[in-house]
Amino acid sequence: MALKQQPLYLHLAELTASQFLDIWKHYDSDGNGYIEGKELENFFRELEAARRGAGVEASSVNFGEKMKEFMQKYDKNADGRIEMAELAQILPTEENFLLCFRQHAGSSIEFMEAWRRYDTDRSGYIEANELKGFLSDLLKKANRPFDEKKLQEYTQTILRIFDLNGDGKLCLSEMSRLLPVQENFLLKFQGMKLSSDEFNAIFTFYDKDGSGYIDENELDALLKDFFEKNKKDVGIQSLTGYRQSIMSLCDGGRLYRKELEIVLCNDSPSLK
Repeated sequence: MALKQQPLYLHLAELTASQFLDIWKHYDSDGNGYIEGKELENFFRELEAARRGAGVEASSVNFGEKMKEFMQKYDKNADGRIEMAELAQILPTEENFLLCFRQHAGSSIEFMEAWRRYDTDRSGYIEANELKGFLSDLLKKANRPFDEKKLQEYTQTILRIFDLNGDGKLCLSEMSRLLPVQENFLLKFQGMKLSSDEFNAIFTFYDKDGSGYIDENELDALLKDFFEKNKKDVGIQSLTGYRQSIMSLCDGGRLYRKELEIVLCNDSPSLK
C-alpha cells in the first residue's frame, strides 16, 4: 500500500492525539500493545519514506544498520519492541497525551477499582458523561495532583480517541490502553478468549456450590488452569497481579460471573 493512501500522518510536523492513535492502531495490527516483528519493519520503512518526503537527507547506511541505530535510541527497555510510550518519543506529537496520562494512571488495581465504581451494571462499559468522574477518581487513587483544566483536557481527548462511533459508551478493553503495557493485564488474555459456552463451563467447574460467584483462591486456580490450557507461561508474580486486578472488580471478596466474563469472554460486549 502506498504511503499516500495511508492515513498515517507520518509526514506532519506535529500530530494530534487522534492522529497519533491512528498510527498506533495501524502498526499494532494484532493489538498486543507493541509494534514488533514485521509491524516494526513496516513502521520503520514508512517512517523513513515520510522523512525523505519531508526533505530529510537519506543516510547511506543500509536498512539493517539504520534500524539497529533507531532501536538503540528509542527502545528504552531494550526488548526489541516499541510500545506506545516509546512511540510518543519518536513522533512529533503535539498532544503527548497518552504518555502524560500513563505517568499518572497508577496501577491496574487502582484502575479496576475506579472502573467498578462507574460500571455499576457490569456491562464492560461506562457512559461518556461519567468519564470525567472516572478519570478524577483514578488520578486521586494514584495520588497525583491535577487541576480542572488538565482534567477537562484528559476527558475530551479520551472521548475523541475512544468513542469513535459516538454512542456515548467507553469500553474496558479499550480504556485499559491508558495503562502502561506491563500494567495492562487485559492484553495478556488476547488470543485466549473464551466463547460463552466455554466460559460458563469453566466458571461452573470452579463455582462448586452454584452460588454464582468464586473467591480469590478459586480465581487463582482458574487463571492458572486457563493459562496452562492455552499453553501460555505465567509466573507466580504475574498471576498474583492478574488475580488482584480482577478481584478489584468484585464485591466483598466475591467475584460474580458477569464481572469475570468481562475479562475472559470474547462474547462480552466490552471485548467485541
